[in-house]
Amino acid sequence: MLRRILLCLFLCLALLGAAAVFLPHASAATGDDETLVYVNFRDIRDLNPHLYAGELYAQNLLYESLVRITEKGIEPWLAEKWDISEDGRVYTFFLRKDVFFTDGEKFNAAAAKANFDAVLDNAARHGWLEMVRLMDKVEIVDDYTLRISLKEPYFPMLIELGVTRPMRFISPQCMKNGTTKDGVTGLVGTGAYILAENVVEQKATYVRNQKYWGEKPAIRKIEVRVIPDNQTRILALEKGEIDLIYGKNMIDAETMEKFSAMKGFKTILSEPVSTRMLLLNTTRGALQDVKVRQALQHAVDKVTISEGLFHGIESPADFLLAKTVPYCDVDLKPYAYSPEEAARILDEAGWKREKGQKIRTRDGVPLQITILYNSNSVPEKTIAEYLQSEWSELGIDLKILGEEEQSYRDRQKAGDFDIVFNISWGTPYDPQSSLSAMRTVVYGDYAAQLGLKEKAKLDESILKALVSTDMKERRELFSYILTTLHEEAVYIPLTYERNRAVFRERVRNVTFNPSQFEVPFEKMSLGE
Repeated sequence: MLRRILLCLFLCLALLGAAAVFLPHASAATGDDETLVYVNFRDIRDLNPHLYAGELYAQNLLYESLVRITEKGIEPWLAEKWDISEDGRVYTFFLRKDVFFTDGEKFNAAAAKANFDAVLDNAARHGWLEMVRLMDKVEIVDDYTLRISLKEPYFPMLIELGVTRPMRFISPQCMKNGTTKDGVTGLVGTGAYILAENVVEQKATYVRNQKYWGEKPAIRKIEVRVIPDNQTRILALEKGEIDLIYGKNMIDAETMEKFSAMKGFKTILSEPVSTRMLLLNTTRGALQDVKVRQALQHAVDKVTISEGLFHGIESPADFLLAKTVPYCDVDLKPYAYSPEEAARILDEAGWKREKGQKIRTRDGVPLQITILYNSNSVPEKTIAEYLQSEWSELGIDLKILGEEEQSYRDRQKAGDFDIVFNISWGTPYDPQSSLSAMRTVVYGDYAAQLGLKEKAKLDESILKALVSTDMKERRELFSYILTTLHEEAVYIPLTYERNRAVFRERVRNVTFNPSQFEVPFEKMSLGE
């Protein structure tokens, strides 16, 4: 019965999502065979490559790094090659000699060092990156050779150099007093595109860098329109006013289903990229008891969430990080969905439901828990309401609290929550970034784990795993970390997220980068 209620709720949401009236297909509004019209839900904001307020897709168009993360692994980008010392502490990069910033400034070791110095000057802002903490010095060997020395070896070093921010290069001429932490005077990179115009909250226009050092992209111009409303975006795509909607947070399951069956459009899905989960605060109320946390693991029907809300696009998740993530293929037993087992564990923990009572109590205290969600997220609200209904049958009084994103994030960092929605950092940041963020206040992980007896050992093991040069030791440490968190039931994995795209057939070669936050425009082309 409850599943029917949930599915009805999902269907109602789908019907609301389909309420817009769709018009016949038409040609793109630009009428330009060399222009791709993309859409985003907000303005580009601050595209300083060393900070975090700007849109990642835009930063990826303008700025480049020493190395590139590809499906094949780490490949050269602005560095032609590199050497790593035997002890894993010194990286020597040999830079390309044919690269210029779009303001005419030469890219060389001095420009590269200026960028690293700017990031390190604001090191506290980049605490989620172990690489920044471990950097000892950055030196110019010669005009086109750069040496980076670390305090300790760090196996994800090249990965963190290759992510979209903050290790991308901006022209030193755009820095303020040799740094970027207080802003920049221009948005000048070495990338394949240049920001030609930005009409705030309306559209941004990027044009191909005609002096680009590498292979020039096929698409001459990219116009990015700002359309905050999901249904308006969908209507614009069907009318031919835009060419492409891209990203797991931009496209819901109903939209994927609709356009996959429509002539003139295509849809694609990536492999799993991140884990949608619940984070349980081990310092709060009943959740201090591992048995209660384990009972809740058995009380979540992930199949219904996957099929009812996401139409199977997000598959049920058994573990904090998927087994396909490096070092995460650990032999763990999933918590099977079983309300009966959940009830048994709660009874065993002393949380009883007396005759005539709807809510369980222990020593006169009701089993009441609050779940915090981002009020801008329809899936989080829907899942919270579903769990409220399901868990009431178990005698759990689940309160729901939705707050706007900044307040939601602030509560996480402060540990001011019982249960909160969470998403792993995803590819290519995992496992290192998700685990590293557990050692310090980044989001809610650190605060949520403070009730664990082994918290200090977990933190120490995470650090050891990140700096170990012994692969066997590294695997053993990751196994201990993931096993402990699983057995302590700190996280309830819900689904594995997949990136997605919907586009007109005229857009060719739409693919996914290893980084889920990038849009690989440089690989695309336009046809008839």
